[in-house]
Amino acid sequence: MFGVQMILGIGTDLANIERIQGTLDRFGARFKNRVFTPAEQQKADRRCDVAGTYAKRWAAKEACSKALGTGLAMGISWIDMSVSNLETGQPVMRVTGWAKDRLDAMTPAGHEAVIHVTLTDDHPWAQAFVVIEARKCEE
Repeated sequence: MFGVQMILGIGTDLANIERIQGTLDRFGARFKNRVFTPAEQQKADRRCDVAGTYAKRWAAKEACSKALGTGLAMGISWIDMSVSNLETGQPVMRVTGWAKDRLDAMTPAGHEAVIHVTLTDDHPWAQAFVVIEARKCEE
């Protein structure tokens, strides 16, 4: 049986893989360290499509910031949001720092927040969609 659930926020973003490749070429580690966690960098750098992997994660962070209702202008750091994958390959969004504070503030009492993320790409585009759900805590 499903408990009481509600959508707290949704966000989407579309990133150009070639633009991300150009940024990687121009700024390299400076760009990577500002935007991506070490774990995200390790995953992307060992993939065949390095720029596509970074572009999907870029889009996911943009989408998450929109779902949080802030965008990136209100104090959320890029590395406060990170994408990893379950063993099945399903992407998972984790938030820390100010992004976690914002998530906690928008989650109603007696509920837990769950962040759903999906990623896709079709060169030259990478897209992400994020839904933040509040689930009633079981008593």
